[in-house]
Amino acid sequence: MKNTPPHHFKTISEYHRFRGLPKPEHPLMSVINLDELRNLPTDRQSSWIFDFYSIALKRNIDATVKYKYGQQTYDFDEGIMFFIAPKQVFSVETEGDYKLSGWMLLIHTDFLWQSPLRKTIKQYEFFSYSANEALHLSDKEETTILSIFQSIKQEYVSNIDKFSEPLIISQIEVLLNYSDRFYHRQFITRKIHNHTILNRLEEILNEYFNQDSLVESGLPTVQSIAKELNVSPNYLSGLLKTLTGQSTQQHIHEKLIEKAKEKLSNTNLSVSEIAYTLDFEHSQSFSKLFKTKTSFSPLEYRRSFN
Repeated sequence: MKNTPPHHFKTISEYHRFRGLPKPEHPLMSVINLDELRNLPTDRQSSWIFDFYSIALKRNIDATVKYKYGQQTYDFDEGIMFFIAPKQVFSVETEGDYKLSGWMLLIHTDFLWQSPLRKTIKQYEFFSYSANEALHLSDKEETTILSIFQSIKQEYVSNIDKFSEPLIISQIEVLLNYSDRFYHRQFITRKIHNHTILNRLEEILNEYFNQDSLVESGLPTVQSIAKELNVSPNYLSGLLKTLTGQSTQQHIHEKLIEKAKEKLSNTNLSVSEIAYTLDFEHSQSFSKLFKTKTSFSPLEYRRSFN
């Protein structure tokens, strides 16, 4: 992609004009039928920054079209729904023409200003740069999402009164909660893919901890493991929580304690030496973690074998 500045849209009205759409019926809110968008030559290689939230449900994703959220390629292999937060860069690369299809909800941050949702919306992980997998929806789930889109649109095109804003806010919250439910369902239903990730995770951790010393390589991090698995850190930890009840960091600690037990029971290394080989700068930190995980100090554990 050429290093051209991103298209920066501060208002929903600006985006409507750019896409050849009529003026939005609400200045801070819009539900757009993507079939009505005007395709532009710049769509073949372009980056976008919105000062508003975007929640899109796209159909017929062309395999030749590459999407990036931040620096990560967005995975549309099985997904059709994705989420973009304000001020974050979204890029599109394609070698030919393509036609958008589906729906998109735009919500300006000013609409949420006096609502608790202004803060809580940031807690949904799918708005994060680290999210890189689109949400797959069943036909029934897609119908649920589209019905909420239409309810929001029906509310803001009607006569605006004092009830309109809280009703729309509540519908957005329902939309986000359903999306959260469907994301967690996605972890469970994609069992073959997920268990392949689990098997590969075990291999990666074994490769790290089977080294004689971790001093040079250091302990694996959640970020480094996620990168090797080609998934986001949040996705990996969410998947592991769903399937095993433990986060990625907890899996690392479990493998660490397993290696420590092996050294305490099969070698004459001191606790300080074992802590050093496991990349702990201070043996006290190692002893504290070991006791937290096993209820024994390292020496108490070693004495149990005598």
